[in-house]
Amino acid sequence: MLKRQTIDSKDYRNAMARYAGHVQIATTAHDGKRRGVTVTAACSVSDNPGTLLVCLNHANPHNEIFAESGIFALNTLMASHEHLAVAFSGLDHLSVEDRFAQAEWDTITTGAPALIGAAAVFDCRLIDAKTVATHTILIGEVTGLRTGPAGPALLYMDRGYHSV
Repeated sequence: MLKRQTIDSKDYRNAMARYAGHVQIATTAHDGKRRGVTVTAACSVSDNPGTLLVCLNHANPHNEIFAESGIFALNTLMASHEHLAVAFSGLDHLSVEDRFAQAEWDTITTGAPALIGAAAVFDCRLIDAKTVATHTILIGEVTGLRTGPAGPALLYMDRGYHSV
């Protein structure tokens, strides 16, 4: 049996800062409330059926709405959407209404807010949620999909935004 080795969380965060992640906004709606969060921890799980996962910090009690609603959309950002990434990160302390007012939104199949002009929107029905350490992993089956214009992707790396 292998001995469990512990690493320093600060060292881990510094190493992960070197890892480029596509910037996305996870959104949901429930009982007249909307929520959106900037994320880089999201990826495809399967293409048949279309399934993806998103990781959200469960220390923020506002993120509970994702599990309560049973739906979410993953909105893939382009370089021109950097202002939205900043707004939905919470760093500038905008209200929910002010965050969503910075862009045009509609819905596809589930009722979760879908960003008009996103590189892609994956509209999902929540099929599982797992708590692992500091985050909740949302696993969603894609029930609706929209692709937008081609263009430079917005990435986050070395604690800053970049485009490719």
